[in-house]
Amino acid sequence: MSYLMKRFKCHGPVMYKVAGSLFKAHTLKNMLGINEKQFKISRSSSQLSSGKADSYNYIIIGAGSAGCVLANRLTEDPQSTVLLLEAGPKDTLLGSKRLMWKIHMPAALTYNLCDEKYNWYYHTTAQRHLDNRVLYWPRGRVWGGSSSLNAMVYIRGHAEDYNRWSREGALGWDYEHCLPYFKKAQTHELGPDQYRGGNGPLHVSRGKTNHPLHQAFLEAAQQAGYPFTDDMNGYQQEGFGWMDMTIHQGQRWSTASAYLRPAISRPNFSVAEKTLVTKILFQGTKCIGVEYLKNGQRKKVFANKEVILSGGAINSPQLLMLSGIGNADDLKKLGIPVVCHLPGVGQNLQDHLEVYVQHKCTKPITLYSAQKPLSMVRIGLEWLWKFTGEGATAHLESGGFIRSEPGVPHPDIQFHFLPSQVIDHGRVASTMEAYQVHVGPMRSTSVGWLKLKSSDPNDHPIIEPNYLSTERDIWEFRQCVKLTREIFAQKAFEKFRGPEIQPGDHVQSDKEIDAFIRQKVDSAYHPSCTCKMGQPSDSTAVVDPQTKVIGVENLRVVDASIMPSVITGNLNAPTIMIAEKAADIIKGLPSLQEKNVPVYKPKTLETQR
Repeated sequence: MSYLMKRFKCHGPVMYKVAGSLFKAHTLKNMLGINEKQFKISRSSSQLSSGKADSYNYIIIGAGSAGCVLANRLTEDPQSTVLLLEAGPKDTLLGSKRLMWKIHMPAALTYNLCDEKYNWYYHTTAQRHLDNRVLYWPRGRVWGGSSSLNAMVYIRGHAEDYNRWSREGALGWDYEHCLPYFKKAQTHELGPDQYRGGNGPLHVSRGKTNHPLHQAFLEAAQQAGYPFTDDMNGYQQEGFGWMDMTIHQGQRWSTASAYLRPAISRPNFSVAEKTLVTKILFQGTKCIGVEYLKNGQRKKVFANKEVILSGGAINSPQLLMLSGIGNADDLKKLGIPVVCHLPGVGQNLQDHLEVYVQHKCTKPITLYSAQKPLSMVRIGLEWLWKFTGEGATAHLESGGFIRSEPGVPHPDIQFHFLPSQVIDHGRVASTMEAYQVHVGPMRSTSVGWLKLKSSDPNDHPIIEPNYLSTERDIWEFRQCVKLTREIFAQKAFEKFRGPEIQPGDHVQSDKEIDAFIRQKVDSAYHPSCTCKMGQPSDSTAVVDPQTKVIGVENLRVVDASIMPSVITGNLNAPTIMIAEKAADIIKGLPSLQEKNVPVYKPKTLETQR
């Protein structure tokens, strides 16, 4: 999404030169937010080998969306010692967020989506149902994980997603047991209510732009017969409305900001960055610690209670397999000693695909002009000085959820609207005034897998999402295009609507739409479900409902990989919820529960809207 800050890096020296001419040195230091105390704390906390550093109560692998939550919650008990290991670097420089503006400025998000420095930079196999295209999968490799790279959209999913999890074997993970943890995590700027939290570490703001294209999108959706929803994370997901975002006071509010930094000065907490865990260590089937690589040296560190794997939907199954937990036949072929035959590891891979439907805009009101060099310097300076202006939002402020056809009980298509044009994940700059909607199905029936390429931890695994392998998935995408075109054809867009850029007016028949989808569809970056939670009697389950890895002791997985099935929406908020709930499980606390919270149901399923 290079819609705003693309090419900004070309003007970094200009930006600092201008800044230098405006401010004295001490003022610049304040502006850049260099916090000496925080810097010293973070430096000292990164030291791994001190007198007692070879053993901890808990070792958490991965300082991402789940790992940061767990680190904070488990160190609330001063008697619990916790070590957090992260393969990537910190998300600050000299303790300053401003010096790492590419992460913390919301509008600059595409830089790190397309940069290997903070990103695992994965790719899928050639997808035979997508004209043999290889798809790009960015994943966070930095403090905050993918919450430091994502588009900051806060979506919880539908209540029925969690009730389905319970039916799929994740007992105790139904909506009434998950909602309280969404609320526990959150401080919503609109205040608490039956659905929103008001006292959690994760600050969430509501889209509030007056941009005429966002207004037109919401008006057009209602003209097409869809409802307006006040809160798609509350009573009614179905419909169109303003998005919630993990942006606070103009800055990205990742789990590193929400959970890691507030805990980092606790004496019972240690964190190490640029530390690649290469193997989980076992005595028989009892997990006792991990082996890691730091500064070219291979070392071991031990846990006397538990090791918790929070690497995400790719790294977690990869590390389990490297450590001897997975399909025994596959492991033996690579010469990896088998600790536990668990064939579900790496299976059940699910993701969301999306496509962009784009129109030229007849008025110069899109974000195109904001991408010009002088505008970008102005936007950058305003954000650096005050955390305000066009740099303080990701611009994905409106969206919606609808049902694809009659009979579907709750929404299965999601929309994000953007008053700009995105090309190739934002790696190519827009060349015109344009707007677009990101649209895709939420519960696709195609399921994939990932496997080890080799026994080398540095080798990326083989990622096979098996996209669009069912007729149902192909039909749903066809619907996505047709229903989006119907919205864009409404009266509200009349004064803005230019020619359709993509798919283009020449794409009309089902066959032509299907060909367009195969050529242009891309990942929405929501891989999940590769260490599925379920009952121990389920041969495809990897963890039980207490997040413990089945068949071994003292090892858990807590991240998006343990979802039994993908949810209806973006995955960051549910991943944070999973970690909040798992923290209570690990502490031995009874689950929070809120019964009989009302959830919207359509008056009839005989119509699509």
